[in-house]
Amino acid sequence: MAEIKKAKNLGEWLDMRLGTNKLVKVLMTEYWIPKNINFLWAMGVILLTLFGVLVISGIFLLMYYKPDAKMAFDSVNFTIMQEVAYGWLWRHMHATAASMIFVIIYIHMFVGIYYGSYKKGREMIWISGMILFVVFSAEAFSGYMLPWGQMSYWAAAVITNLFGGIPFIGADVVEWIRGNYVVADSTLTRFFMLHVFLLPIAIILLIGVHFYSLRIPHVNNQEGEEIDFESEEKKFIEGKKKESKVIPFWPVFLSKDIFVVCAFMVFFFYLVCYHYDFAMDPINFERANSLKTPPHIYPEWYFLWSYEVLRGFFFSADLGLMAFGVAQVIFFLLPFLDRSPVVAPAHKRPAFMVWFWLLIIDMIVLTIYGKLPPLGIGKYIGLAGSITFLALFFVVLPIITITESKKQGGC
Repeated sequence: MAEIKKAKNLGEWLDMRLGTNKLVKVLMTEYWIPKNINFLWAMGVILLTLFGVLVISGIFLLMYYKPDAKMAFDSVNFTIMQEVAYGWLWRHMHATAASMIFVIIYIHMFVGIYYGSYKKGREMIWISGMILFVVFSAEAFSGYMLPWGQMSYWAAAVITNLFGGIPFIGADVVEWIRGNYVVADSTLTRFFMLHVFLLPIAIILLIGVHFYSLRIPHVNNQEGEEIDFESEEKKFIEGKKKESKVIPFWPVFLSKDIFVVCAFMVFFFYLVCYHYDFAMDPINFERANSLKTPPHIYPEWYFLWSYEVLRGFFFSADLGLMAFGVAQVIFFLLPFLDRSPVVAPAHKRPAFMVWFWLLIIDMIVLTIYGKLPPLGIGKYIGLAGSITFLALFFVVLPIITITESKKQGGC
């Protein structure tokens, strides 16, 4: 047992019992970040902030929400929105944060792809981040069902029905998820439990894993430069701060992140107060009705690209379901499909740069057409976009990166 002396202050008292000084060094003051990064590296802290907003606003909403098929709609649209003081504010904050978190996740993902931050020892950073994306998607989908509006109900019916495509056990899995043969009160209570308890705990644990995975390979930089962190941190500690290529996470790096977060939150509350409608589907303000199918069923905007991949193969439901399944895991495979050892920003990799922008354009097209009814030429555009999406990963990316690797070897 360590020697316990009389403490001079609370900090010293805690340090002798919990080793808080060492923990602060490991996590903050002696955790080093490259200097040559830009504001896009603050997306992770923004995501953490938005998750905090979701948790806090969710707790307030939980006080008045009724997880019952007969009362859920009224508890949200009348009790919270009209009767509870500032209930509208908490709901708008929750809904806007749910949408904005996916805006930031996609930015975070594509920044990682652009700068090659998934390569050369950073595979676990990427994979843990993609697992977080999947769990956040499940959290968003379970939350989308809770208002028990018309689109919530029918989106839940369509998405849960996808599990019916699993060979042999599909029908049983669908019934188990719903707790009934159809989407009903039992489905709502299941999704309520997932949304407020199980998935948030999983997210908190995964955030810890994601941050820990950064510790060994360290954060990438905007030039893809390999930095000897040990020698550079020595320079900083010795007082050669201008010569050193790294800065401590706290207070230097995090203070810059906090500035970016503050600027973002101004924009966030502007959306909450004046443009919250982008995060709420008008059809979902109509009470769920199992006897009235909406003319066109679609999920929230952040799922539209993968939904269009499912729908794109309109001539074969089985093929569409297979493509949808592949689309859910395809980003996990990115570190292994990129066969080039080059770690550099896309603007220094001409062929990869073209691939990167084609991917973004294709996903935008899939998102746009995922919201539209699959009619006329729209179905063929969806098919072309779906095939292009899969080909970009499984055909184009391996070819251009193998070619790049050979050129690198030749040099």
